[in-house]
Amino acid sequence: MTHPYFAPDRPRVLAHRGFVPPDAENVVENTFAAFAAAHAAGVRYVESDCHLSADGTVILFHDTDLARVAGDPRRISEVGRRELEQIMADRGGLVTLTQALESFPTLRFNLDVKADDAAAAVGRAVAPYADRVLLTSFSDRRRMLALRAARAAGGNPATSAGTGRVVALVAAVASGMPWLIRRALRGIDAVQVPERRGPLRIVSPRMIRAVHRSGAEVHVWTVNDADDMKRLLAAGVDGLVTDRADRAQLVIGGPR
Repeated sequence: MTHPYFAPDRPRVLAHRGFVPPDAENVVENTFAAFAAAHAAGVRYVESDCHLSADGTVILFHDTDLARVAGDPRRISEVGRRELEQIMADRGGLVTLTQALESFPTLRFNLDVKADDAAAAVGRAVAPYADRVLLTSFSDRRRMLALRAARAAGGNPATSAGTGRVVALVAAVASGMPWLIRRALRGIDAVQVPERRGPLRIVSPRMIRAVHRSGAEVHVWTVNDADDMKRLLAAGVDGLVTDRADRAQLVIGGPR
């Protein structure tokens, strides 16, 4: 049975850390302004990242520290929410996980749990909104910690494979053994991967067919070129994670 996170219409555009229009000034990724811009562009799915602040608030922020975004070397885990709000005030506005879920009730959130200490808090926070949340992490252990916390709180978010499961899937597809593929995808709703990792091709017609036979979707990141979008969609991928949600909307012919 398909999780309610996945609307019936495909392909899906997943706005990578929200959407920062090319002409935007003083707006950075993973901010209220970036999510509002994605919503205004007609996007249904937003990809974001979760860290825990010093006072235990789940913050939507990609990096471990503030160096790249704000020129501040401190880690997110060392700074409280109120100070983070001050730092991000002129950069698009800090967003907590709960604020994002409540402020954008029509958006579906694809959440990457970036820190071990955030996993349980993320799971508890998304439980009431589980029908429009997909949880993921490069760490399958961290992903499962968040999922268990959500389920313990009464929610059942969708989930996509972490690195360990993706490695198992690639090996299983290469082996051609259906039982290995089924095992790699057990409990998985989506496989979210780059098209390649160095010389290794991950996304192929064979891989897409195998994932689809198991009832899961294939989402490819991060795809910003229109020709690449068209090529991947023609190959059968279900979603594009992109910094250019505006361009992707044009490629697919309307909001998805």
